[in-house]
Amino acid sequence: MYICGVSPYDFSHIGHARSYVAFDVLYRYLKYLRYDVVYVCNFSDVDEKIIRRANEFGEDPIALSGRYCQEFQKDMDDLQCLPPTHQPRVSEHMEEIKEMIAKVMTNGYAYTVDGDVYFSVDSFPEYGRLSGRKLEDNRAGGRLAVDSRKRNPADFALWKAAKPGEPSWDSPWGRGRPGWHIECSAMSAYYLTHSFDIHGGGMDLIFPHHENEIAQNCAACGPESNVSCWIHNGFVTIDDEKMSKSLGNFFTIREVTQLYHPIALRYFLLGTHYRSPVNYSISQIEIASESVYYIYQTLHDNEEALSAFQQGTETETKVKGVRVSPQAQECISELRNELEIKLSDDLHTPAILNTALQEALRLMNSYVNMLKKKQQQLSVILYLTELQKEVKAVLDVLGLLLGSTCAEVLQQFKERALKRADLTEEDILRAIEERALARKNKEFARSDQIRTDLVAKGIALMDIGTETVWRPCVRRGQEQPAPPAQLEQSAAAVQKEPPVAPSQLKQSAAARQKEQPAASLQPPPWSCALAISKEDHDISEGTTDYTLSHQGNKYLEINWTQ
Repeated sequence: MYICGVSPYDFSHIGHARSYVAFDVLYRYLKYLRYDVVYVCNFSDVDEKIIRRANEFGEDPIALSGRYCQEFQKDMDDLQCLPPTHQPRVSEHMEEIKEMIAKVMTNGYAYTVDGDVYFSVDSFPEYGRLSGRKLEDNRAGGRLAVDSRKRNPADFALWKAAKPGEPSWDSPWGRGRPGWHIECSAMSAYYLTHSFDIHGGGMDLIFPHHENEIAQNCAACGPESNVSCWIHNGFVTIDDEKMSKSLGNFFTIREVTQLYHPIALRYFLLGTHYRSPVNYSISQIEIASESVYYIYQTLHDNEEALSAFQQGTETETKVKGVRVSPQAQECISELRNELEIKLSDDLHTPAILNTALQEALRLMNSYVNMLKKKQQQLSVILYLTELQKEVKAVLDVLGLLLGSTCAEVLQQFKERALKRADLTEEDILRAIEERALARKNKEFARSDQIRTDLVAKGIALMDIGTETVWRPCVRRGQEQPAPPAQLEQSAAAVQKEPPVAPSQLKQSAAARQKEQPAASLQPPPWSCALAISKEDHDISEGTTDYTLSHQGNKYLEINWTQ
């Protein structure tokens, strides 16, 4: 698959993150399905924006773009995006680009004017087949200045004659540099041949970029040039307006991840179907951050509970012949089955985050409590061990599984929470001591105020037994933040663009991995007694804490006292 990459002239913004996180999930899922995937994502390091920025700084354009390529890769690493198989740069593929332009000209689809080479859209009757645009639409009513040298205003450059202050290369048409569209055509053909499975990018690339790629490819290589599946992701918006550098309403990935864990940004982006617009706001990134913290806190609690029983458990279960019950095994299989069903449904990540994963975490919490009470100990240990593996497998496919330990991840979240609050760990400990003294003196209004002030800064205090600990939370003042609309997306809410994920991506689990039994889609009967309403959260016994829960479009704050 080929995904159009960035023009590296500055730090990448969260609109870029949205695109590459979405295609990273596709890449991970295809690999999970045991496809042999060649993933190509380019760097357009020969571009007007790069040249303009380099001239402003008095820097070589190739050197400037190389520096920002490295910064982009750091951002992708932070976001858990797997490195593509190939990451070609335009500057390294000039020969392939010139060869393709020559083929287009030889086949009669292009013409030269003063050292420029233009593609003639009139020579390609199918122009517009991807975007649905007609040639007459391109002719009518244009406000932009039209180059009178073109035969048709919609004709686009394959090669641009050299200009002072711009990088240039020798060619049969004189020194110059390639046009934007031919770059991707040449590089995709070089690495994937002229016919390959998936081509992707943002919705803004449908026209003219991808439309022009189709025209060039067919002109150079004939009917055998074909992309089986075009996939386009939606925009990131700020206050319902498309985020862009030209409008000045953008956030760089680096700006966000300095204050919020990168995996929280990834979770936020996956909370909306990839083809729908996602509206960025501080409140929603904080809700995503709290959600990821809950995932890792649950995994950490499970690991802690199991660690007390690790020694001798394996031998004891073999001697006693203890196994995970069929019902419990079915529940574990259900999680994997839901992952495959939802991701095969046009990568419907919100459905996994909001249903299957949350149910698995709720069950994990319930069984950890059961283990603490020493009920059905051996079978519960086996169940929690297997469930932990399955949850981590799902997180891995979504790119949400970090290489650090759960304790380390939680600490990373805490460090960023302190930075957002402009507090230190010592400040929190002093507040805890002051609150304890106020409670001892029955100054409950003062005690409540300390807690409220910390919550307003994104710090929640929790009384567990006689101990008070803290964790990050969504900052809350007088008004509660609205629930994240993107986490409530349904398939029906997705934009009306026809689904593009090929149905053949979904194969039966039995066909790929015979050792895995097929799981029923019906919830196992035994879980019904343990299930909690979808609108509620499990509140552990013996704690003094609050948690947020959804109910319709409202947030409820549940106060629980021991």
